[in-house]
Amino acid sequence: MARMLKAAIVLVAVTIACHAFVVTRADATPPNIPSASTALSRLNALTVAAESHQSSYDRDLFPHWITITGSCNTREQVLKRDGTNVTVNGSCAPTSGSWYSPYDGATWTNPADVDIDHMVPLAEAWASGAWAWSTSRRQAYANDLGGPELWAVTDNVNQAKGDQDPATWQPPRSSFRCTYARAWIQVKWYYGLSVDTAEKAALTSMLGTC
Repeated sequence: MARMLKAAIVLVAVTIACHAFVVTRADATPPNIPSASTALSRLNALTVAAESHQSSYDRDLFPHWITITGSCNTREQVLKRDGTNVTVNGSCAPTSGSWYSPYDGATWTNPADVDIDHMVPLAEAWASGAWAWSTSRRQAYANDLGGPELWAVTDNVNQAKGDQDPATWQPPRSSFRCTYARAWIQVKWYYGLSVDTAEKAALTSMLGTC
């Protein structure tokens, strides 16, 4: 009886552990996305100003992708973080796994079909205040794994977004727009970036869907 009870306890523990692993991986999203109410408060605290310095923007002013750990750079780290059952080779390049793109609801098994999107694009950040930052701060921004700045998404959806803010582009999956707005606002708030009038109006509207 004691042996059977011990075996049952072990089986339950293993089942729980496996379930937790699957849920964590399947539901992986970038960290520190605020609630809708907190996001609205932070949005209202942002400076409202017209964008500037667009003509001096250069993507190379935001060094990326940098090495994060071992042979893994930031892009590879996000693919590992946000994918399911991801395996990598000795260079940290994914060799198998699957990636769910919350922007459009698609799932991909070829990492070449996945882009790492900067929630607030680098050009948008530049025109919203990053033009005045040091290179080291821009590097930290472009490789930020501590907030909701980097997302693994369908490549052509990311390309359609380009450098646009929510006034002119929103995720095609409408049920994700609340989360998108909350993440966008968090990035702008954390880094002290401004919003323009149309952008703020769009974000306010998106929070209304939460």
